[in-house]
Amino acid sequence: MYKRILCTLDGSPLAEQALPHALAMVQAFDASLTLLRVVEIPPMPLIPEMATVEIELLPQLQQDAETYINQKVAELKEEGIPVEGEVIEGRAAEAIADYASDHDVDLIVMATHGRSGLSRLAFGSVADRVLRLASCPVLLVRARE
Repeated sequence: MYKRILCTLDGSPLAEQALPHALAMVQAFDASLTLLRVVEIPPMPLIPEMATVEIELLPQLQQDAETYINQKVAELKEEGIPVEGEVIEGRAAEAIADYASDHDVDLIVMATHGRSGLSRLAFGSVADRVLRLASCPVLLVRARE
């Protein structure tokens, strides 16, 4: 049923709570796993001088994301899990949905951070947007602090 499973990670322990669920699905369906991290390109700031600072930070953010994903991939490969890693740039929800569509992903597994109130309003819900945008099933795991 599921041959290509995508697990999204943002570098946080909360997001990593989705990984055991993704691994269970990989084992149950003899599927392959892709770990995906999206480096978000910040929106244009109101203060033009800040744009330069944010642009200068992007290469470091990209490198940190690649280091993180490569470490996770290496750990899982040691356990014999068929896994690959990807780091892409973009708006998180749209990038995840597009990646899944472009790579024939059968299932997206991701954690929901469970934000509510002003935090959800300010940051939005990536999980909610992925759920609405994805062309494949999405398994949401409620992350616990």
